[in-house]
Amino acid sequence: MHILKSINEYIGRYISWLIIIMVIVQIVTVLSRYVFGLGFIKLQELMIYMHGTLFTVAAGYTLLYDEHVRVDSFYRESSKKFKNVVNLIGTLTLLMPFIIVTFLMSYPYVIRSWKILEGSPETSGLNATYIYKTTLIIFPILLFIQALVILFSSINNLKTKK
Repeated sequence: MHILKSINEYIGRYISWLIIIMVIVQIVTVLSRYVFGLGFIKLQELMIYMHGTLFTVAAGYTLLYDEHVRVDSFYRESSKKFKNVVNLIGTLTLLMPFIIVTFLMSYPYVIRSWKILEGSPETSGLNATYIYKTTLIIFPILLFIQALVILFSSINNLKTKK
């Protein structure tokens, strides 16, 4: 289980550096447009690609640290046993079906994009849309890894704490 945890830990720590790159690219984009009167479609698309990549690839990392959005009307103040039961049931009935549907719906879409080496619809845009769309497959895979960690952890915690 430690290996599974370390995958999202490693990816999350390194993908977070994308935030700094995004800030730099955004500053360059704004300065070039408003100071020099130049517009770069590639830089604007790069911002979209980085933003989407950051949020899809870091989703497993966010789940690892339990920082995802949750309606916390009863969970926060509950016992550890109740939290483990909720995590187990929620992962099996909500997260896993979401992961499966997301992967099954995204896979053909991404494969089609790779077959044609899909590029930007803009003439001067980035010709790497197929690479960006690959995050649609990476997203459910990383969530699946983290879902396994949650399942194993919840089961283990319920077994040891009677």
